[in-house]
Amino acid sequence: MDTHILIQWLFRSRKLSRDQLKTIEAAAHRGEPVALSAMSLLEIAVLMSAEKLAITGSLEELFQDLNSNPLFRVLPLSYEVALDAASLSALRDPADRAIVATARVHRLRLVTSDQRIIESRLAQVVE
Repeated sequence: MDTHILIQWLFRSRKLSRDQLKTIEAAAHRGEPVALSAMSLLEIAVLMSAEKLAITGSLEELFQDLNSNPLFRVLPLSYEVALDAASLSALRDPADRAIVATARVHRLRLVTSDQRIIESRLAQVVE
């Protein structure tokens, strides 16, 4: 899932689409982890430090909660992800490139509402 979807899932799950909610809940029901790009952690950290993300609790508490939650599995920014991200010129945002590349390298569907990502057709998405 991308950063925006993660934040919605954690704090405003009613804003997720039916398909997004169904996909995440189905994974949780099956006991399968939902993958996150390590880039999403960086995005959240930057947003919180710039006070552009208003959530209760500290960044450290949020990361501890994510780390201890078996629903989430953080995938690293590997050489393969970086190489694939470099090829995604249709996306300008480096974070979007890393998140899409993570999904592509690991052959995962990306839960997103980002229209640029959806319209790029660079990854299979759940809207």
